[in-house]
Amino acid sequence: MDIPATTHLLYLHGFRSSPLSMKARLMGERVRRQHPAVTWWCPQLPPSPRAAAELIRQVTVDWPRDRLAVMGSSLGGFYARWFALQTGCRAVLLNPASCPARDLAAHIGEQTTWQNPEERFFFEPAFVDELRVLEADIARLAPRHPATPERLFAVIAKGDEVLDWREMQAFCAGGDVRLLAGGDHAISDFEAHMDAVFGFLRLA
Repeated sequence: MDIPATTHLLYLHGFRSSPLSMKARLMGERVRRQHPAVTWWCPQLPPSPRAAAELIRQVTVDWPRDRLAVMGSSLGGFYARWFALQTGCRAVLLNPASCPARDLAAHIGEQTTWQNPEERFFFEPAFVDELRVLEADIARLAPRHPATPERLFAVIAKGDEVLDWREMQAFCAGGDVRLLAGGDHAISDFEAHMDAVFGFLRLA
């Protein structure tokens, strides 16, 4: 399959994370250094999944679907899978959350961001219902548009202390999955996998 070079790249951070996360910064720095013509967007996502989905839709509405790619970590990986199914674009998933409505139901209340503990937000019960809506979208669309190695690349750590690697692997079934024997949720050795990520993305 002849896939056009990617000219627009969207990066989506995880729950309680931000554009200042290690992986987002490493990606942004390399894109700007080696692929200055590529449009790079790594937004601060609102706590509301519905608002996050709407923000992503609004900003990318004019992006070329055949030259767009999305990348996401943890909850951002869930959003990335949802967005890829909506648009048909390629996706890179890093330890993606596969059942966020179930998992984040235990985190209702005031939260802080990892990169800035002074920054607080409230994760509302309604947000769990909003995640269920997105999960239903994925369940509806995924069988019609199964993942392939050309369309989805994932890095999954068996040593993830937050998410079950088996569920993540099933979430990425059909794609090209790099399964790490150890590792952690943050994929602390992410730099070791960046060449594979960039090889898949084929940035202009």
